[in-house]
Amino acid sequence: MINSNKNLPFSPGSVTHKSVDPLFHESMVWKNGYGLIAGVDEAGRGPLAGPVVAAAVIIPKEIIFPGIKDSKKMTEKAREKAFSVISKNSLAIGIGVVSHRSIDKSNILSASLEAMKQALLSLDPDPEYALVDGIHSIPISIPQKCIKRGDQISQSISAASIIAKVYRDRIMYSYHALFPKYGFNKNKGYGTAKHLAALRRYGFCPIHRLTFKGVR
Repeated sequence: MINSNKNLPFSPGSVTHKSVDPLFHESMVWKNGYGLIAGVDEAGRGPLAGPVVAAAVIIPKEIIFPGIKDSKKMTEKAREKAFSVISKNSLAIGIGVVSHRSIDKSNILSASLEAMKQALLSLDPDPEYALVDGIHSIPISIPQKCIKRGDQISQSISAASIIAKVYRDRIMYSYHALFPKYGFNKNKGYGTAKHLAALRRYGFCPIHRLTFKGVR
């Protein structure tokens, strides 16, 4: 894997969150000769059920999308609106989905990185560089920079967080139609009090992550 730390003269901790404009990290990459930058993030590491979903988004150079921020700090209505804006105006969007079965076979970190890898590989055109939310590199030979809390300070990663979150939520709505007892339309698979109560009453269903505490 290429170590992007050798390519760029900055680190995630070199600036404060308040001082970073939404294209700070993208601008640093552009200044170093890279063109197509993909922001990468995932949704669904913590739930007790369903897949983990990752998204990779290439936004047009130096364009700021209004209303784009960390998906966790947005309402569902705002995320849906932003999802539409990103889908219509991005240069490319890639999605990666890793099932609950694969999560149980490996672990959630490996599954999350695999989903991110799938998302990057599905982009067309191919990205020249990746900005990745978190501290773990994706196992792929694309220059990349891991940014702690990147979904709060990089527009590309924020956009990816929104795409991943909305895409996964829609999957969980579909699962709710199959397994309505667990309230997946509300909890999206997270271990809420009502979800845990349903598990105690009915046991686990076919999409639960059996290696997660509280499922059985």
